[in-house]
Parts: sequence; structure tokens; C-alpha cells
Amino acid sequence: MAYGLHVNDSKSEIIAASSTGNNNYAGFVQLTPDTCTLLGAPLSRGSAMDECLVRHCENLERAIDRLHLIAAHDALVLLKNSLSAPRLLFTLRAAHCSGNPLLERFDSQLRSAVGKICNVDLTEGQWLQASFPTRYGGLGVRSVVSLAPSAFLASAAATANLQAHILQSCPIGVADCAFDEVSTKWSCMTGTGLPADIRQRSFDESVVKGQFDALLCGQPDAYHKARLRAAACARSGDWLHALPITSCGLRLSDDDIRVAVGLRLGCRICEPHCCPCGAAVDASGSHGLSCRRSAGRVARYQYINDILWRAMHRANIPAVKEPTGLSRTDGKRPDGMTMVPWQEGRAALWDVTVRDTLADSYIASTSLVAGSAAEEAARQKEIKYAQLTGTYLFYAVALETLGPMCESGRTFISELGRRTAQVTSDQRETQFLFQRISVAVQRYNSVCIAGTFTDMASESADHA
Repeated sequence: MAYGLHVNDSKSEIIAASSTGNNNYAGFVQLTPDTCTLLGAPLSRGSAMDECLVRHCENLERAIDRLHLIAAHDALVLLKNSLSAPRLLFTLRAAHCSGNPLLERFDSQLRSAVGKICNVDLTEGQWLQASFPTRYGGLGVRSVVSLAPSAFLASAAATANLQAHILQSCPIGVADCAFDEVSTKWSCMTGTGLPADIRQRSFDESVVKGQFDALLCGQPDAYHKARLRAAACARSGDWLHALPITSCGLRLSDDDIRVAVGLRLGCRICEPHCCPCGAAVDASGSHGLSCRRSAGRVARYQYINDILWRAMHRANIPAVKEPTGLSRTDGKRPDGMTMVPWQEGRAALWDVTVRDTLADSYIASTSLVAGSAAEEAARQKEIKYAQLTGTYLFYAVALETLGPMCESGRTFISELGRRTAQVTSDQRETQFLFQRISVAVQRYNSVCIAGTFTDMASESADHA
């Protein structure tokens, strides 16, 4: 008062379990732990939490109604990175939301949003996979029901020392019933004890791994096992992290998104029909990925090779496509060669190939080991160019239609990205290069599947 400061009672709040003894603060807004929020987060599992979660659900519903006004790729990026679990994460970490039925409502809205954006119909298993992080074969549209226990436990564990310091002067011990309840629920979900690493990712990893293993064991056949293993393989989900920038070749059309998501989740992509080659095409549409009459296969290979060649020039490394004069008796040439030494005084050769993860000839191995078709293709390339390896360094860049890449290809592209980063001073160059290649694979998957429709094939032939 001596400084001319006055308390505005109408804007002040007092939080107490009972109004008894609060006569000195009669003008304050009287709140209980069940009805109050602090920095936007509810303090307990009462009406304040319900109001907070209802508000998030309403905001999500409003956003979903507007996402159809933009392209599917843009809408999926916004949903994944902004409008879904990230929007709710502060509340999940600050309050014991686990078990609240409004989280299920939020998840139901997310499932509906993915279906609308990608134009696919999701079963329970497909939605479960979609809700996984991309490193486990999902779309990264996280389920808040699954995420809630991990988020709360990580936050509570990280602030345990601070809580103990604040409460050390309490006359009686204060038990954290919420932490005990959620930790018990988390242990039941994972079958393990709490991790030593208190980061949220460590808590979440145990939950997601258990769900992934159960989903994999429940797949009905080799096709879906191969699909799920490939989706969870390293680098197969890079296209999901790419920003839809048209000028950089990173934007996928609505049909491309539908096919990419459908193949990743095992959704129905098309009606069963007959391919121009005479083969029957089922609802998965996967025949087009390996059809020998598909024009998209050649175009895909040329496009990916062009990405690598352009990346060489971006890194100030002179390179040529299909170099002549190499000592091969059959006249076969690799796809590219550096004109200056790459390592150890030797120039680098590279050769690109793409194999279909779901082809009948590979599915027996890809259903057991992710990326096995790409590794086998790389071995064949290395044998093919074995006589050149004494003079040159050879790198097979073997990919699969569902995303996996051979180890040789990952090594080569990582090094190319590192050298590009030295020139541009942008440490994201490696990430961007993998994303461009991943987007190219998904784009031409869509082209290959479109080629199985008679009208589309005839139109392509006319244009050619």
C-alpha cells in the first residue's frame, strides 16, 4: 500500500479445499482444486479437467472441418505436427489425464481426421499403426490415450526433486497418489518397471514397442508382416517428415498421399480389377508396384538417379551419369560416377535400383527381415560391378517400394549429405536428401498403381 499498489480482488483467486477460514479473502474468486487451473492446466481430475479437454476436442473438431479446404499433404503435416497430440501435450504432462473418457473422444476425432484427409477407411489395427511414431511404422499422429501415462510420468519424475524441496516443510508427509496410480497403469501396459531414463521418449518407447510387437504377431499373412516390418524400417518414413514444398519436389498430390498411406497401413486402395498386362489386381493395388508393363518403374529409377546427380553438383563434386569407357566386357554402365576422387584417391560409382517389398519373389524374406529385398539387390549389384571395385569405390543404392534402403545406399547418401552441408553450412542437408528420395519413391508408387487401370494406361500411351 505504501507504494501505491492495490490488490484487485475481482481478478485474484484463492484455491482451497474449503472456504472456511478464508474471510480475509472474501473478495477473491473462490476455487477448489477440482475447479481451478494453473497456467492453463487443471490441478486435479475434476470439472476443470473436463472443461479443458472438452475445449481441446472442440478446437480439434473445428480444425478438422477446415482441413479439407487445403491439399491432403499440407493437412496431414498440420494434423501430425500441430493439431493432434502436440496441442494437448502440456495438459498431459501437467495433469493426471490418464483414463479420462474425453481422451478417447479426442482419439476418435484424430482417427476420423486421418481417414478424411487421406481418403482411406481405417480399421482398429490400421488406426493403431497410424498412431505409432514414424520409427515404428506409423504416421506420427499419436494416440493421446496411449501417450498420456508416459507424458505424466516423465514430467513427474523430472520434477521429483523440486517437488520434494517445495514440500519439505509440510508438517505431514504428502503422498503422490496420482503418480502411484499412473505408474501402476503404465507397468500393466508394458509389463516392465519404470525406466531409469526419465525422458518421455523412454517411457513411451516401452508402450509403443509392446503395441507394435502385438500388432506384428497379429498380422494374418506374410503380406501384412512384410508391410509392417518395412514401414518400421529406418528411413522408410522420411516422406512423412518432408514439408510439402512444390519448388523442392517435396509436395505429394492427394492421390499420392492416399496411396502412400494406404500401402503403409494396409488399407484398401482401389477396387479389384484387371491390369492391362492381364493380371488380377486386388484391393491393395500392390500388383502395380512390380508390373513389368508399368511405365512408372523406369521413370522412378531415372528420377532418383537425377536427385543423386544434382546433389553431387550441389556439393561441388563433378559427376556424370552413365559414364563411358569403364572396363566391363558386357557394356553395362553404372548410373553415375564422380569425376574426382571420392575416398582413398578413387572415384565413386553408384547404381540405383528399386525392388518391390511385396512382390511374390521377395515377400518370403521381407516378411521376416525388413529391407532384405534391398540388401539382396545391393549384393547383386556388387557382384555385377565386382571387376571395377579394384579401381573405383562402388555404392549400390538399392531401395524398396515401401521405403527401406540398403546399408550401402544409406552410407553413400549420408556422406553425400555431409559434404553438401560443408558447402551450404546447413546441417539438415542429409535429412533433406533422404526426404527427397523418400518422396520420389512414394510419388512413383502412385504412378505405378495408376498404370494398372486400363483407361490410365491408354492415356499414358497416347501421351507417349
